[in-house]
Amino acid sequence: MNHKIMLIEDDRTMISLLETLLSLEGFQVITAKEEVFDTLLLSIVKEQPDAILLDVHLRQGSGLDLLNAIRSTSSLDNVRVIMCSGMDYKQECLQNGAQGFIMKPYMPDDLIKMVAPSLN
Repeated sequence: MNHKIMLIEDDRTMISLLETLLSLEGFQVITAKEEVFDTLLLSIVKEQPDAILLDVHLRQGSGLDLLNAIRSTSSLDNVRVIMCSGMDYKQECLQNGAQGFIMKPYMPDDLIKMVAPSLN
């Protein structure tokens, strides 16, 4: 079974690199690059990914706000959320319900280690 990972990131280069990396590792990758912030939660509910890689700073709004919305949606209780940022927001992310935080720029191996064990 392919594990489904949703990327919520506004950097198109980063999305392209992550799609390639995660696909090579056997993940089914869904991107939310064109989503309006208000529809992101609806897309997550519809797709029901196993994990979400969520940027803290999105052009349309705060990744922490979206994390709080995810955590208050009962149908998403089993979705693992890994937050990422170029600044250290680890404490805030974990306190708001993220299962992990990875600082940009990160090594591909570090990302796979953070995402993969949770999905086995």
